[in-house]
Amino acid sequence: MQGKEDEKEVEETAGAIDEVEETKKAEGPAEKSSSAKAPSSAKATEDKTADKPAEPEKPSEPDWKTLYALTLADFDNYKKRAARDREDTYRYAESDILKDVLPAVDNLQLALDSAKDKAEDPFVKGVKLVYDTLLASLKEHGAEPFDSVGNDLDTEKMEAIAHLPSADVAEGKVSIESKRGWMLRDKVLRPAQVVVSSGAPEKAAEPEGGDGR
Repeated sequence: MQGKEDEKEVEETAGAIDEVEETKKAEGPAEKSSSAKAPSSAKATEDKTADKPAEPEKPSEPDWKTLYALTLADFDNYKKRAARDREDTYRYAESDILKDVLPAVDNLQLALDSAKDKAEDPFVKGVKLVYDTLLASLKEHGAEPFDSVGNDLDTEKMEAIAHLPSADVAEGKVSIESKRGWMLRDKVLRPAQVVVSSGAPEKAAEPEGGDGR
């Protein structure tokens, strides 16, 4: 009896061992397949990371204090420039009106020049009074004439209309003033029209023989 029981136990133990081995054989391929799949999924993760574009760098914060100082300086320059423009507008606003008055002043001056020998005539005295009044009014507004004869040609204040020889005026200087020039404060209200000397006139050649025959 005892021997049969021992044999039965041996058979049961052998059966249990066989079941364990069969279980291991069944689980082996599954583990291998899962372990084989692991590297491919890791590789896919690496590929996704490689394909992902790099994030752009965030721009640095601007220097707000410097920008504020520059803006303030620009605004200050604008205010100064606007103030200068406004002042120039006020200072030279009457230039067009004064320029329109100058032809009347020119005509009065021509009339007085042609009547120099009649300075005591009441009519000439009346014209002289009107002329002087106009000059005084123009001066109050900052407009004054300037002299040109005998001075060098100033292209900013004078307009040369001819070059003629002159026995009394050196070459390059103004010999005749056909229209008087005027200044409005520090700007030219009307340029002077002048004739510039080209030097002393050439002497005519004396005829041969000396007696003119």
